[in-house]
Amino acid sequence: MGYQWNWGVFLQPSAAGDDTYLGWMFAGLKMTIALSLSAWVIALLLGAIVGVLRTAPNKVLAGLATAYVELFRNIPLLVQLFIWYFVLPELLPKALGDAFKQSNPVFQMFSASMICLGLFTSARVAEQVRAGINSLPKGQKNAGLALGFTLPQTYRFVMLPMAFRLIVPPLTSEFLNIFKNSAVCSTIGLLELAAQGRQLVDYTAQPYESFIAVTVAYVVINVIVMTLMKKLEDKVRVPGYMGGK
Repeated sequence: MGYQWNWGVFLQPSAAGDDTYLGWMFAGLKMTIALSLSAWVIALLLGAIVGVLRTAPNKVLAGLATAYVELFRNIPLLVQLFIWYFVLPELLPKALGDAFKQSNPVFQMFSASMICLGLFTSARVAEQVRAGINSLPKGQKNAGLALGFTLPQTYRFVMLPMAFRLIVPPLTSEFLNIFKNSAVCSTIGLLELAAQGRQLVDYTAQPYESFIAVTVAYVVINVIVMTLMKKLEDKVRVPGYMGGK
């Protein structure tokens, strides 16, 4: 094989001269983490609300929540990203759309990516929440109402605390997916981890070193997330449920 390995490329000054190529990779890693965590906050909060509405006795609210889930689950993530970044600014009132298009390009790309990832993942989280609530014995809801709780209070104090404990494993998968899906955002120019890896290849012609480094970075992120979520799962596990002892 005629390929010339050069791991020292990461310590070389970048083409811009303001950092090393390793610095580029760390900048991409920080962008990936910031984007994924901010999108996860949106996904978890909105997904919990939509998931609850999916189980609500009100057919109108349940129908709207179902439509939301189906909309965001059935449109490819890349298409949604292009809509948020390219199409939505044109549909906003002219003053607001112009303000967005004239703002910092990094802000434009980051905000569109964050909203897109957050809403896309929230639909998946909503289904996990719905499944968790539906897996609970009906007696829990009836007991809460019998104690004098309103329906919202029954959800808040009785059903949701138990449901969230049960769905920690599938939520872990969604949390991991949001980090991996963030690589799609490079298509609109956001310099996250995968984009920095491709940029390094363009400037150094060292593809193996670049993408091995990117792969290792994603693996490290996944291992950290899985370790933390496993500790959380063990801490909140309910005896008699999901392997609890």
